[in-house]
Amino acid sequence: MNLRRLRSFVTVAEELHFTRAAAKLFVAQQSLSKQIAQLEAQIGTLLLRRTSRSVELTPAGQVFLAAARDALARFDLGVDEARRVGRGERATLRVGFIVGAALELTTHILGEFTSRCPGAQIELHEFGFSDPSAGLAGATTDVAFIRLPSSAHGLVTTPLFTEPCVAGVSTAHPLSARDRVRVEDLLDEPIAIGRTNDTVWRDFWTLAGHRGGRRARSIIETHSQSEEVEVVAAGMACNITPAAARRYSPHPGVRFITIDDHPGSIVAVAHRSDRPNPLVTAFVEAARAVRDREPLILRTIQGGLQPG
Repeated sequence: MNLRRLRSFVTVAEELHFTRAAAKLFVAQQSLSKQIAQLEAQIGTLLLRRTSRSVELTPAGQVFLAAARDALARFDLGVDEARRVGRGERATLRVGFIVGAALELTTHILGEFTSRCPGAQIELHEFGFSDPSAGLAGATTDVAFIRLPSSAHGLVTTPLFTEPCVAGVSTAHPLSARDRVRVEDLLDEPIAIGRTNDTVWRDFWTLAGHRGGRRARSIIETHSQSEEVEVVAAGMACNITPAAARRYSPHPGVRFITIDDHPGSIVAVAHRSDRPNPLVTAFVEAARAVRDREPLILRTIQGGLQPG
């Protein structure tokens, strides 16, 4: 099996037309048909179903197409990396994140990836609440730590953990004397949230799913996490936030109270489905490996606890 046959198959699978695929590859149609037949013989199954009027992928062909694309992407990236190294450069992976990234797992994941891909360079890019996709929606990052749910389309997500949500209230607020609240206790409160166009994200953090179609009493939009905390401390609003705020954003004027009946916030490593990249695959595998071998850290995060 060789790269030429793989490229031929991928081109035919994308065009679903032998004449167009042959023209795109600058080969004769008869030669292209022969390459596909040889590939199918090597694999031992039909990949394409051909008639006089149409070409379509078989179920086996659909599976093999994903593998072929990945193999070619890995090879092409390897060629690019070799050229960069030859020029004294290093391959770069752009990693996006919003506040908190993957919490205590972050440094472990970055370290694991570096050990697996020592020739790669990581560029870290922090994004505010205005872009919950952490650069993936605009393709300014290759892979990112994000919080679900999100309205960004075409993302492949690998969940790392689910974290409890808490309500941040001013220490002068009547609810600050309580250790736990329910969503119904918060529905009449003004809510502070980061300004964003992601309506799915916005609805989750403003409790929209619990309001039965009714609008929140008041929404105060902020431009940063620190601004949001100050709004809460001033008693202008409360906010719904991950439990890690207790560890990462303590404030003498804010009390964080566990919410018993709001779904947890899922932190995932994500990437775009239309941009295959072996470095991204390696990063996701590193993140998954760290997640699976660090149960104590996960217990701390998922319990909303202070690290022990």
